[in-house]
Amino acid sequence: MEALRESFLLSGIPGLVHGFGPRGFTEDDLRAFADARGFRPVLLDQIHSDIVHIVEAAPSDRPPGDALITEKTGLLLVIKTADCLPLLLADGDRRVVAAVHAGWRGTRGRIVERAVRIMTDRFGVPPSDLCAAMGPCIGPSCYEVGEDVRCEFLESGFPSDLFVPTGRPGKFTFDLPGANALQLRIAGVPSEQVDFISACTHCEPGLYSFRRDRNTSDRLFSFIGFVPI
Repeated sequence: MEALRESFLLSGIPGLVHGFGPRGFTEDDLRAFADARGFRPVLLDQIHSDIVHIVEAAPSDRPPGDALITEKTGLLLVIKTADCLPLLLADGDRRVVAAVHAGWRGTRGRIVERAVRIMTDRFGVPPSDLCAAMGPCIGPSCYEVGEDVRCEFLESGFPSDLFVPTGRPGKFTFDLPGANALQLRIAGVPSEQVDFISACTHCEPGLYSFRRDRNTSDRLFSFIGFVPI
């Protein structure tokens, strides 16, 4: 099994633990990782929405939604993906973190902008103080969508240059990380504080890809949290 991937920006924040898991890093591995460091993992019932949960304690179940935010240390926020974008956010001074699952529906619903806004409104986090890491996802040259998806994004105010015609009628490639990087810029997160893990899930065999593998269960685990104090 490959090693966990880390963001160089997030790695520089004292007390912050994070990672983007490789193929073969299971939920049991995740829980062992968390237990060894005194964390309680928090997972979602991901539904491709714009629902963001503020977490004060580890819930007994998995609430439906696609993003988690906490200011509590000792909680490990977890996102599962297999082509969708995992995005981690942290404010080292206020010790507030977020984990976001952004597929095309959540991206169209601007879940990243919503998460940043909640971090600001609820916890007083200036967007300019945030560091963000965008993990492995399906790359712009591999993510083919139809005219219906393109129209939904254009109607939601996204620029047309996120879509490139493939040469096949009604088919386009879509820049999923670019659409979410745009949301971070709109939300006020400086571009120099956004780290990209340049890995395409569809191209790299060491990562799970729903489109490539046609598997409905295998997922990559991404996580973030401040060590217990």
